[in-house]
Amino acid sequence: MSSKVRTRFAPSPTGFLHLGGARTALFNWLFTRQNGGSLILRIEDTDEKRNTEEAFQAIYEGLAWMGIDWDEGHQKGGDYGPYNQSQRTALYQKWFDKLQADGRVYEDDRAWRFRFDRKPVTVSDLVCGETTIDYANEEINPDMTIRRPDGSFTFHFVNVVDDVEMEITHVIRGEDHLMNTPKHIQLYEAFGVKPPIFAHIPLILNDSGKKMSKRDEGAAVKDYLAMGFLPEAMTNFVALLGWNPKNDEEILSVEELISKFNLNQINRAPAKFDLTKALWMNQQYLGKLSADQFLKAVRPSLEQANIPTENSTLPRAVAAVQEKVSSLNEVADMISFLYKDDFPYDNDALAKVRKNESAPALLAALKDAWSITENWDEAKAVIGETAKANDAKMGQLMFPTRVALSGLGGGLDLGEMIAILGKEQCVARLKRFSAIS
Repeated sequence: MSSKVRTRFAPSPTGFLHLGGARTALFNWLFTRQNGGSLILRIEDTDEKRNTEEAFQAIYEGLAWMGIDWDEGHQKGGDYGPYNQSQRTALYQKWFDKLQADGRVYEDDRAWRFRFDRKPVTVSDLVCGETTIDYANEEINPDMTIRRPDGSFTFHFVNVVDDVEMEITHVIRGEDHLMNTPKHIQLYEAFGVKPPIFAHIPLILNDSGKKMSKRDEGAAVKDYLAMGFLPEAMTNFVALLGWNPKNDEEILSVEELISKFNLNQINRAPAKFDLTKALWMNQQYLGKLSADQFLKAVRPSLEQANIPTENSTLPRAVAAVQEKVSSLNEVADMISFLYKDDFPYDNDALAKVRKNESAPALLAALKDAWSITENWDEAKAVIGETAKANDAKMGQLMFPTRVALSGLGGGLDLGEMIAILGKEQCVARLKRFSAIS
């Protein structure tokens, strides 16, 4: 086995890259980068009926978006290829022939079984500790099928062969594979090869406390890109699903994650997925961007929402909501009213204004006052002056003004809103609101 750390991420291209797979890839990547090793991307594509080109691309793009690069595999090549299992049949045949020659396999109803040594097998795992399976009772642990009647090889067999051939030193994978590992150790022993070091990562639970499935909200990595997450925030969030640096630090750069990551610090208990926490973390990263970086990051979602990105007021509008949003997609929702004359009115906000019997008269007075305001920098102060002149409190006019100008009950600071819209737009929107209120 190689003295250099060699790890692998071995997904099946049968669907999107899910959160659990992304975490497995990230833990392998962090450990490998910390130790100056090589990460192999190996594709388990023997299920031809379920493999799709779209799924291949989802894996590559999802990993690349999170900043997880690999050293061997797709588009990288390497000395241990091919890196797709569908192209490695000759290697599997070679190791099968060895087992056959050593009397470790036998035919059973056209399938081939691997003959277990009838003894206890212990797995020493960096996360889960020691697990022992006793193979003495053949009824409980029957010999394992490694070749199907159609001639294809099973997962357990090809998985071990690939790890042997690629000189994998550390197998970091999901806990659901832990009980398979004693079977794999028996294969390593039959091959005459020292097993790698194992680290099995605990499950991720959904908000109901059950094992997270591909159907759960937040299960697909592509969803976070669509929701407007920064990749750095996503990487940080995923790294803390089942691991932490044993202090109160939560916002960790990639460099800090690499330097602090430790397989022995992975929690034994299942990790709990929390979308609210993910959004909070994304908000922290968004808040750290410069105004120019934030505008660049949000531009694609603004274009998708048909917001004119060349408008001279856009930088100010975007900057005004930077500290308020948890995702890039929220920006369009918060500022779209600035660039649409026919924006809708939120029903709850509209109902609240209509309960304020003084609102129509106050808004009419504000329209008249704004129409003759020469210095628009004083426009917000005019709201208070108008309310006072009409024996009302400022709050009685502030909220109706916000709804009239934006259709919303919250969001952008009212002073920023007034400044960005300008006098002509503000007066026009008060007129429009008076017609429907």
